[in-house]
Amino acid sequence: MSLIINEVVKDFKFEVITGDKGLNNEVTKAQVSRPGIELAGLFDFYEFDRIQVLGSKEIAFFWWLNEQDQEIRVDMLFQKKPPMFIFSKNATIPEVFIRKGSEYGIPIAKSTKKTSALISSLYQYLNGKISERKSLHGTLVDISGIGVLIRGKSGLGKSEVALELVRRGHQLVADDRVDVYQREPGVIIGEAPELLRKYLEIRGIGIVNIVKLFGAKAFKENKKIMLVIDLEQWDQKSDYDRLGLDHNTIKFFDTDVHHIKIPISEGRNVASLVEVAAVNARIKYLGENAALEFTQALDEELLRKNKLEE
Repeated sequence: MSLIINEVVKDFKFEVITGDKGLNNEVTKAQVSRPGIELAGLFDFYEFDRIQVLGSKEIAFFWWLNEQDQEIRVDMLFQKKPPMFIFSKNATIPEVFIRKGSEYGIPIAKSTKKTSALISSLYQYLNGKISERKSLHGTLVDISGIGVLIRGKSGLGKSEVALELVRRGHQLVADDRVDVYQREPGVIIGEAPELLRKYLEIRGIGIVNIVKLFGAKAFKENKKIMLVIDLEQWDQKSDYDRLGLDHNTIKFFDTDVHHIKIPISEGRNVASLVEVAAVNARIKYLGENAALEFTQALDEELLRKNKLEE
C-alpha cells in the first residue's frame, strides 16, 4: 500500500516551502528517517525511500560543515529522490535545501511539532495508512480500556451486546465490519470503515447513531485489540473452559491475541458476560489470575487434608 504526500501534508497541516511538483510522490514505508549520519558523509545506509525528518540536532551539525560539503551532501540526499523532507519546529531550513527541493521537485515542509513528537505522530499515522489491512466481520468495543472484538454468526446479537455495553458507559469502535492492521508486532489496531463510523445496526430498529444517542464519549476512533470473543450457540457436546486456565490465542498478521468462546443460551446476559471477560482479561494483564489462584488454593487444601489423614 502507498500514500500520496499531499494527503500527509493536508492531514498534518504542514507548510510546504517548495517542491510543490512532488506533492504526488508516493510514500510506501511507514518508518521515517533522520539523515544525520548522511550529512556526516556516510550514505551506505541511507533510507531514501522514507520520509526524511530533520530536527535541531541535524541542522546544528549541518552548520558545522563548510559550504562545499553542505552543497555536496545535501545534493546527495536529493539525488536518491526521497518522498519529502520535513523540518521540525525548532529547525531552521537552510537555503540549499529550499533550492534543491525546487530543483528536484521534492517537497520541503515545515512542521509546528518538535522532532520527537513529529516522528512519533508520523509513525503512527503512516502505519495506520500504509500497513496491510484485513476486514473482519464483528463488533469492536472498548471495555474499561480493553479492546474487545466480538465475533459470531449473523443474528446472534453482537450489535445488541455492543448497544448495552455503550449504555453502561463503554465505547463503540466499530460495528459489523472492523478494519484491522498491525501497528507493530504485538499491537493490532481495529477501526471502523469511514462510512460506518459511529453507527450501530439494531434489528427491528434500524441504523442508530450512538454519538447522537449517548454523546461523543460513546465512540472511539480506533483501539488496540486485546481480546477476541466468539459468541456461539450453546452445544451440550462442546467442551467449554470452566476454570479459565486455558490460554487460547488467535493470530492476526504476526501477533497472537487472547481468544475465548462464550456459549449463548436463554437466560444468559451476554453483555454482562462480555463485560466480565474484558475486565478479567484486564486483571490478568496486571498479573492477577483468579483461576490460577483457585487451583493453587485447592491443591494446598488437598495437600493439607492428605497430611492430616496420614
